[in-house]
Parts: sequence; structure tokens; C-alpha cells
Amino acid sequence: MSLITLQNITKLYGHQDVLKQASLQLNAGERIGLIGPNGAGKTTLFRIILGQEHPDSGQVFLAKGLRLGHLPQDVTRFSGNTVLGLVMDTAAETRAVEQELEAVTEALQAASGRKMEDDELLELTRRQSHLFELFQHLGGYELEARAGKILVGLGFAEADFGRPVEEMSGGWIMRAALARLLLAEPDVLLLDEPTNHLDMDSVLWLEGYLKSCPSALLLISHDRTFLNNVAGRILEVENGVVTAYAGNYNDYQQEKEKRQVAQAAAYANQQERIKQIERFIERNRIRASTARRAQSRIKMLEKMERIQPPLQAETAVFSLPPAPRAPHQLVSLTNVTKAYGDRVVYRDLNFTVHRGDRIAILGPNGAGKTTLLRLLAGVTDLQGGERRVSSGVVLSYFAQHQLEELREDLTVLEELSQVAGPDLTVGGLRNILAAFLFHGDDVFKKVAVLSGGEKTRLILARMMLANPNLLLLDEPSNHLDIPGREMLESALKSYSGSLGLISHDRQFINAVANKTAVIWQGQIEIFPGNFDDFQNVWQDRLATDGQALPERLPSVDESSGRRSRAEMQAKKRAEAVQRQELYRLKAPLMEELARLESRLAELGKRLDEVTADLALPETYQDVDRFRELDREYRRLRDENEKATAAWEKVALRLEALEAAQVSPEPA
Repeated sequence: MSLITLQNITKLYGHQDVLKQASLQLNAGERIGLIGPNGAGKTTLFRIILGQEHPDSGQVFLAKGLRLGHLPQDVTRFSGNTVLGLVMDTAAETRAVEQELEAVTEALQAASGRKMEDDELLELTRRQSHLFELFQHLGGYELEARAGKILVGLGFAEADFGRPVEEMSGGWIMRAALARLLLAEPDVLLLDEPTNHLDMDSVLWLEGYLKSCPSALLLISHDRTFLNNVAGRILEVENGVVTAYAGNYNDYQQEKEKRQVAQAAAYANQQERIKQIERFIERNRIRASTARRAQSRIKMLEKMERIQPPLQAETAVFSLPPAPRAPHQLVSLTNVTKAYGDRVVYRDLNFTVHRGDRIAILGPNGAGKTTLLRLLAGVTDLQGGERRVSSGVVLSYFAQHQLEELREDLTVLEELSQVAGPDLTVGGLRNILAAFLFHGDDVFKKVAVLSGGEKTRLILARMMLANPNLLLLDEPSNHLDIPGREMLESALKSYSGSLGLISHDRQFINAVANKTAVIWQGQIEIFPGNFDDFQNVWQDRLATDGQALPERLPSVDESSGRRSRAEMQAKKRAEAVQRQELYRLKAPLMEELARLESRLAELGKRLDEVTADLALPETYQDVDRFRELDREYRRLRDENEKATAAWEKVALRLEALEAAQVSPEPA
């Protein structure tokens, strides 16, 4: 069943064709990835579907009664609510049914204290039965639990559920708005870069959720791994044209390459055929005996449908200059304590960046990833310990806020000259800018008109003036489209210096990192390899061992040295003791978990029986029987909710114990 159909949509801004005869169709249950360079027209397609803009020509067909869900750009309108209230506010139909059900139930309960006509009583009981079934169908009894699960999946703690929205940052409000949208389960989800405000854990959770969500999905994303794992079809917007490809992003890349090869061959063959015809015309048009045949060839050329050469993707790359040789140890943090007010992020932290390290920093939002990078960069103070930078280290630091610090009244060339030394000529500055794809008159563009990706490249150009051998990068790909990300990947892969990197783009991390630093409960563990190595090797192995992170993983430098047999034996004994202690602490929690699971199974079985009785029409002929069942249903529901909450509490304590390997808090 087709939910959305766009036919031959054309949209102009000024004299520019943003969309030219673009068509797309989204069917029920489909998940489509919408890709293309920044400014290609992807968001314009969304706005046309939502009715926020109208095409200059073409037709838009939406299924009757179609419910569209999208994330608004303005999150300030969500003020005046709690986080949980905001998420559940979208279920207007469910709330209306619940309110009427409560009113009808109160009327029936009040009937016992006054005389009511049989017809009126029967009508109320019938209405209550209908509302009860409708409320169940809408998932009303599970609504708050579902909302909580979605919020937790997107990184919220339960303590945040009751917080006023005004206390949250814009990024967290956007997460809550996304949770609100997912809870509503509209017929079609329109998501524009939904991973931008998420940490890695939330990105992975959202992937799994979207793959099982009943809503159809139209997704704009520059995250290639996300597209691979979620999308079943790709629509590419390029030069105003929308082209469909079956499969995920990798399938799209392979199919596009095949199409370009076939189109190039067809174009070359046609061009050769055209040359042959033109040579025939040239030889025969002036002779009377062959002029008629020449004229027919001219008409043939006029009627020929010309094949266009394949569009060549921009192959420009920017390059980073060779880094000066660095000492073995670049930056070290020793026994560092860092706090923001009463909140201690790190205590007695030890962390070192060595020559050749290309470290991707992983961890949930709020764990301290950006704080670690700022500590290494020396742009934040510390409350204890020491930061040491070795002689010969030249460090450059990139953060998102730097994009806002660019002076919008300056040109690209003027902005770069602000931080350049006196010996660097205009020609030298233009050469540097050219390496970052600012060619010709691009250097005279005002900063105010630059895209997010162009500003990122300008910041990187400024950083490279120092000729650093250590780059610290906080989400450098956030404002880059797929071609921009691939260019930055290429530049960083060939960069000879060391890196510290925060990113939630897994393909980006895999391309440039040789280590992962995982932040967990104020501690940092170093793992060799990129994100896939951590996820497929270390994380799985640690899960098998029954722990979330090792007590301590040796660095590459330590593991390269030999350990004595006594040290190894001592390590094994310590690990055995640790496993025994962990089992001793886990045993009572696991017993409690089993007891609660058994009780929940009993409650669930009885709830099903009572629900089935309440669904029978004859139940409502006996008012006393109905009231008894209704009271039992409410009692079972409340007890089920309490048992579920207790189960979740014990499960969380067990998870925390396995993660931190510390004694559980007393009950």
C-alpha cells in the first residue's frame, strides 16, 4: 500500500532548480534512506511532504488519514512540561479514551448510591466495555512503561523523567522530542539526521528500534553505518534528480558504480555512432545522388534521444601537511581530578597519549568524553593532579563551539589571516585554503554565508597553520555530508601525527582509529583497534567473562614487554578471587530476580483471565460481577506494576554490580 507518492515534482528557488521532475513512492512498512550532498534538496522534499512548502509543478498524494511524524526544528515550544509528560503528550487519543473511561467507571460506581434506570445502566456498562477494549487496543496500560523504555534507550536516566523541560539543553530536548515521536508510532516517520544529538549507545538503540518499528520510515542521514543497518532502499538526490536504488547504502554504492559504467559505455557508443552519421552527412550532403540519404540522416540525428554522460562525483581531497616528529610520550594526565561544582567527573585519572596513537574516545553522553579532550588540550582547569606536555609537541584542538566563534563579517581569507604569522603571504594563505577546497573566489566568501561543512574546513585550515603533530577533534564530522566525511577520513588516514577523536560515526572511527578509549563510571580503559574491533572482539569477550570492563587493560607499550611467570600467576589468582567474589555478591540478586519473574508470570496469567472475562458481554449483565472483576483487575494491574518496578530495580543493581564489580547498595 502506497502511503506517500510524489510525481514529477519541480521546485525552484530563484532561478535554481532544487528539484527537477523528482518522483518517489513510500509504501507501508518501508524504510528508505534519503541521501545527497548538503543543499541537494533532501529537506525540501520533507517540507513538501509535510505541506510546509508547495511544488512549482508536479503532484503530491498522501494516503487518506495518513499520520505523519517528524522532528520540529524549534524545541522551545516544548516548555512547560516534564520530560515524561512531554513524551506522553503526543498520545492525545489514548488520553481522551482514558479520561472518558474513568468518567464512565465513576458514574457506574456512583450508581450504587442512587437509583438508575436499567437502560441507562446497561448503556454505561456497554460504553465502559467498548472504552476498555479501545484503551487496550491503543496500548494505554503500557503507554507509560513504553515511554520510559524509549527514554532510557535514548540515554535518559529515570531521575530525569520528572525534570522540567526548561532545565534540559537543546540536544536533550531534541532527544525527548524524538522519544515523543517514537512513542506515537505514526504511519510514517520523517527523520532528518536523528543521530546528531545521540551518543553511541543511543545510536545503537535507535537502530534496533527503527528496524522493528511498525511505522514506515523516510530517513535523511550522513551516517553510512546507520543507513546500512536501517534502510532497505536508498533515494539519492543529486542535481535536483531523485534516483532510487534497492538495498542499503553499500548496495547503493555498488549499484551506482555499475550504472555509471553502463551509462559511460552507452554514451561512448552513441557518441561514436553520432560521429559516423555526421561523417556520412558531411560526405554526401553536397552530391545530388546522395543528398536525400544525407537528409534522412540529419532527421535521424534530430530525433535521436541523447544519452547524457554519467555525473562524476567530486574527487577533490584536502590534505594535511606532514607532522613534525613527536616525542614518544606527547601528553599525560597524572592523578587528575576534574569537577564541575559538586559533580566529580574524574578522580585520580591517569591517561597518556603516545606517538602513533589514534584514539577514538567512546562513552555515553555526560560520561566525560569532551572533558577528557579538553583536559588533554589544556583548555579547562583541573582540581588536582598534573597535566604534562612533552617538549616538541604542537597541539591543535577542534570543538563545535569554534564554528560559532568565527567572525561572520570577515571573508574566508581574512579569517585565516587573523591567526597567520607575519611571514605568511596572501599567496601562501591561498595555497593553504586551496588544500581545504577553498578555490578561486571561494576565499572571498563571507563567513556568514558558509555552510556548516565549509566552516569546519575553515577551522581545520586555521588549526593546520600551527603544523601540529597532535590533533584533538571533538565531533569534526557533525556538519559534513557523506562526501565531506569521506574527504576528512582520507586526510586523517594519511596524517602522520597522533589523534584524539570523539565521534558517533562508526565508519569514520573505523577508518582513522587504532585504539579506543572507553569511559565507564569515571574510569578509562584503552583497547587496541577501532570501533568494530572493540565491539566484535573485546566487548564480546568481556561479556562472556561476565563483566562489563576489565579491572585494568595494559597499554600497548606495557603489553609489548615480557611479564614474569610469577606476575602472570598472581594475575590469574587475582582474577579467580575476583570471579568468586562477584558470584557471591550476585547470588542473592539472581535469586530475587527469579522470584520476581515467577510472580510476574502468575500475575500476567491472572490478568489475562480477568481481561478475557471483562471482554465478555454477559459480564456486564451482572453489575456485582463486573465490579468485582474491575476491582480485581485494578489490584492486579497495580501489583504487576510494583513487581515490574522491583524487577527492574534488582536487574539494574545486578547490571551495575557486573559492570563495576563492587558491592551492591543495601536494599
